[in-house]
Amino acid sequence: MPTADLRALLVSLQLSDSAFPSGFYTMSHGLEGFSQARLVDQGGVEGLLRGLLLHSVGPGDATALARAHEAAAVGDWDRVRRVDHLLHATKLNAEMRRASVRSGHQLTDVAGAALGGPVLAEWARIVAAKESPGCQPVAMAVAYAAAGVGTAQAVASDLSAFTVSVLGAALRLRLADHRQVQVTLHAMSPVIAQAAEEAVARDLADLGGCAPMADVMSAQHERAEARLFTS
Repeated sequence: MPTADLRALLVSLQLSDSAFPSGFYTMSHGLEGFSQARLVDQGGVEGLLRGLLLHSVGPGDATALARAHEAAAVGDWDRVRRVDHLLHATKLNAEMRRASVRSGHQLTDVAGAALGGPVLAEWARIVAAKESPGCQPVAMAVAYAAAGVGTAQAVASDLSAFTVSVLGAALRLRLADHRQVQVTLHAMSPVIAQAAEEAVARDLADLGGCAPMADVMSAQHERAEARLFTS
């Protein structure tokens, strides 16, 4: 494998690692809401995760990442802003919007310090100037583009990070043990691949998922008296 490809792989591993301080650790991505409503148990996490990947995150965040990545790679900042605004508008719940923006800003800051370079510097300027919301998938797209990671790899890496984050939340909510988490993570590989392929091929005009129950659970969760997670 060429050195440039190895470097891109290493960057994608770093950015998608659960230890990267993007804020994913504070999110359950709706899982806590389902748990509080007693709509998911230990046997239901895999099915819920599959639905979120294929019908919510894939058509939404992953598609935005793909289109923003392409734009950032060629320096089309107007299109990056457009993707970011469209994605922000598709997030119906304030909780999800806040979580995505907070994570995106954190990611922009840490990636700028870790990777550096003019691409991330320009994105940081755009976000600081409030020209764009700075949602997490778009911030991640810019970071991947700045590091020379290809679009398909960037999308798959971020979907993997999302999956690990949900399963980490399941572990902390006692909906899975460590063994079950690894079994489920492996079982999600073809689902992640499908969601990634569809996102890369999807037009920006089709951005946005459809998972009404996830939106309902998020709306209930943001008003819950006790919460372990921010989303």
